[in-house]
Order: sequence, then C-alpha cells, then structure tokens
Amino acid sequence: MIVAETERLIISKFVIADAPFFLELINTPKFKKFVGDRNVKTVAQAEERITNGHLKNYETLGYGFYKLLLKSENNTPIGTSGITQRDTLELPDIGFAMLPQYEGQGYGLESSKLILQLAKDVFKIPKIAAITSEHNAGSIKLIEKLGLTYEKRVKPFEDDVELMLFAKTLL
Repeated sequence: MIVAETERLIISKFVIADAPFFLELINTPKFKKFVGDRNVKTVAQAEERITNGHLKNYETLGYGFYKLLLKSENNTPIGTSGITQRDTLELPDIGFAMLPQYEGQGYGLESSKLILQLAKDVFKIPKIAAITSEHNAGSIKLIEKLGLTYEKRVKPFEDDVELMLFAKTLL
C-alpha cells in the first residue's frame, strides 16, 4: 500500500512478500556496522521480522518503517525510511537505510523529509528523535540536514553501545 510519493520515490508499506529485499537490506555491511546485526539469515526469519515489527507497528502505532521504491527503475526497492517507537526511548525516532548502490544519491534525505512531514501532519507526533553511532558521519549529516539537533548520548539496546540522540520539535 502506497503511503506517499516524492519526485523520485514511492513510499510504501512493507508486506510479507518483501522478505527477500528486507533480508538483503538488513544484511548489508553498513547496516550491520551502524544499525546492528539483526541475526536474520533466512527469508522465513525476514518474514517473521516484517510480521512482528513492521506490520504490527502499522496496526498499533499507525506508522512504521516503509519500503522505498525507485520510480525510474520500475519501482525497484532500494531502501527504507520511517518511524518507530522503541520501548527504550521516550520519543519516536526516525530512521533510514539504503542498499549500497543507492547510497549518497539523496534518497535518504528525500524520503526522510516526507516522513517528517507525515509525522507532523498525519501522525501528530509533537517531537521526534534520531539515534546513530558517533562514527556514522553520513547519518549524522543527514539527521542534521533534517533539522534535528544533538541532545544527549543514550544506550537504547541490549548491546550497551552508546549512541547519539538528536531531536526536533514538530508541533
């Protein structure tokens, strides 16, 4: 189901059939390095993650992470962008990831700008966060372009890794 469109992208909800793409995306070297190894190694495990993560969030939160489809390449899936609410953070947070061959082409910024607009206008989220490693210069640059500012360091996951938290008031 299409959620929104930009000039170059279709932003769509994940479905179970997206499991092979999702598996590829979350096992890219940069995803593993900067987001973490989700220990998803099979299509069946990817289907489970989509069901228990993406689909559940759409139903319970009204939002989640979305698949990015590139219009100029017959709607080929190239990445993800969206919002989640983690139990370990007080604010919903925005995130993004691209397949390596689509990084550095502005798709993360393009999609995330629209996701922030949806967060404000549709989901009525008053303040949003973004978390990233201090070593992920590309992510920090994109987060700052979106108007989020550094607030503090957090350890939101069981791995006890400290991340930078940025935030922006929307409403």
